[in-house]
Amino acid sequence: MQFSPPLVEARLMKRYKRFLADMEVGGNLGGNYVTVHCPNPGSMMGLAEPGSRGWLMAKTGTKLPYGWELVETRSSGVTALVGINTGRANAIVAEGLAAGKFPDFPTATVAREVKIGPGALHNSRLDFRLFDAEGRPCWVEVKSVTLSRRAGIAEFPDAKTDRGSRHLAELAVLALSGQRAVLLFLVQRSDCREVRIAADIDPTYAAAMTQARAQGVEIRAFSCEISPLSIDVGHEIAFIHG
Repeated sequence: MQFSPPLVEARLMKRYKRFLADMEVGGNLGGNYVTVHCPNPGSMMGLAEPGSRGWLMAKTGTKLPYGWELVETRSSGVTALVGINTGRANAIVAEGLAAGKFPDFPTATVAREVKIGPGALHNSRLDFRLFDAEGRPCWVEVKSVTLSRRAGIAEFPDAKTDRGSRHLAELAVLALSGQRAVLLFLVQRSDCREVRIAADIDPTYAAAMTQARAQGVEIRAFSCEISPLSIDVGHEIAFIHG
């Protein structure tokens, strides 16, 4: 996914009220301060340190002139780029499906934001319903991952997520009915080799994950290739549970 228009380099002053951040932009970061949209409802633990280098996308038709897209972080001597815009995750996966980045996922038909229908526990929608050539469905729910507290290890969630637990329960119902059901962690970082559950942050989600896996839900994790020019699905990485 190419960033268009091109991103603008900035430096973070502070993030606040979840969806706002003050940034310094302009030539040589010369004191031009603006308030920008932060498209990430999570805690952004470790990603909102004042002085961090970031990249913004110019916006038109909105109250705020920019949206925050990337941040540079450094851990254990490793510098990495992180995509903080959780709203991009589904589009990145959709492009990856079209490009064959998920070779064992069916792509004869791809539908997005599909209501589950009869049998659903919470009248939910899931991110993708894929069909193979024989018409067999594969449901996929995507979770954007940005948290890393240990070198090379991504974690989810970065805040308590009742919605995430509900999605796992819905996927489990589908798996028990004989349909393929996948929870896909998209790690929008360039520095992680595996994903783990942050049970200390949300023990309820950790328990829901254990139950969903026992009921047949597949858990998959993929990294991202990130630069100030683009962000795309990378290679599959390990999911470690327990």
